[in-house]
Amino acid sequence: MPSVAVKLYSVFFKFLLKHRLQNQIQKPADETANPFGVTTRPEESVAASKPSFTDGVATKDIHIDSLTSLSIRIFLPESALSPPELPESKSRYRSFQSDNNLNSRRNSYGPQNLGVTREESRRNSFEALNLRSENVYRGYSPLMQNCRKLPIMLQFHGGGWVSGSNDSVANDFFCRRIAKLCDVIVVAVGYRLAPENKYPAAFDDGLKVLNWLGKQANLAECSKSMGIPRAGGAESKKSDGNRHIVDAFGASMAEPWLAAHGDPSRCVLLGVSCGSNIADYVARKAVEAGRLLDPVKVVAQVLMYPFFIGSVPTHSEIKLANSYFYDKSMCMLAWKLFLPEEEFSLDHQAANPLVPGRGPPLKLMPPTLTVVAEHDWMRDRAIAYSEELRKVNVDAPVLEYKDAVHGFATLDMLLKTPQAQACTEDISIWVKKYISMRGHEFSY
Repeated sequence: MPSVAVKLYSVFFKFLLKHRLQNQIQKPADETANPFGVTTRPEESVAASKPSFTDGVATKDIHIDSLTSLSIRIFLPESALSPPELPESKSRYRSFQSDNNLNSRRNSYGPQNLGVTREESRRNSFEALNLRSENVYRGYSPLMQNCRKLPIMLQFHGGGWVSGSNDSVANDFFCRRIAKLCDVIVVAVGYRLAPENKYPAAFDDGLKVLNWLGKQANLAECSKSMGIPRAGGAESKKSDGNRHIVDAFGASMAEPWLAAHGDPSRCVLLGVSCGSNIADYVARKAVEAGRLLDPVKVVAQVLMYPFFIGSVPTHSEIKLANSYFYDKSMCMLAWKLFLPEEEFSLDHQAANPLVPGRGPPLKLMPPTLTVVAEHDWMRDRAIAYSEELRKVNVDAPVLEYKDAVHGFATLDMLLKTPQAQACTEDISIWVKKYISMRGHEFSY
């Protein structure tokens, strides 16, 4: 059973959440409507972005849609500063020498330093700008040479459609942990919240970010083919300024961190709670789009305690209806705020992954890891979805954590527990099977 502290915090959490949901429901529709949208609530504790490498990760925020509040936060791990692995024919001797000197943890991309120190490799291959003066602060700005490419992970936060944010303190901590353990660039999506923007706003935002990644990759390739530094940053020569692909205001259109270090052909989707519903939708749309998304390719997805529901209750929905943190009655309020009144149904395609007629065929879905908690009333439907995927030969394992509650790996109070750390490590082991450049080195 969960600890006494978790039980007490759950009571307090449910009281506040229920109060907020009821206040939102009682507001007139004309007060809540907001086409531009909101991505965070005033009561949410947010973490400032830090473009210098803090705790091994640099972050930056980007507002990517001028018509809505849609934004992203990029988490770039410091491992991106290591030089790319040399071809085998040229590096065999150096690799042999460095094997005796390196004690760092093995990862799916090979040794990071190849016999040179981290400081030397950073000086020789990159320009890591962490410059401070009285009036100017500039974070990391990559150069185009010897850029190490990392997979990209799109992360969708939880919060029951009406709360949470991509820059909250809890989500910032979780994404930093994921970026370091999985050795990926995490792009946390700040989608529009309900009830200001009901379905399908959050789903459209998720797909819009995936398309934005494709646009960024194409802009980077155009710059490369034109002989333009893809990420010259603030230190670019003035003579090169007119050769960048720029927008109407003269700003570079290619995001420098992604242009220098991102590999969109190895894209993973990760959803937390209701964010899992968005991730699954984006995965389906990516399958339907096929080569139209090139060079972006979704190679896997991770669904952490999905926010699935249906009109026919499962065993866990009956037995655990009054479970910890997010009980069934509060989730029903969240769905009423999210779905338009004329579309409300527990078998809505956004709510129930097993309703007939949802395209594309399940056999075309990417490998899907599902994380569930023992004391989560939504667990059985998530497991049933995973079983349906396995029936059509999709790699779809389920990780079930004993004595765990909904949000056990991402809630602020539980982030630093051993179980939360173990869950993130388990996710990294599975994800690396599909983002490794050397093949399937990790398996259960």
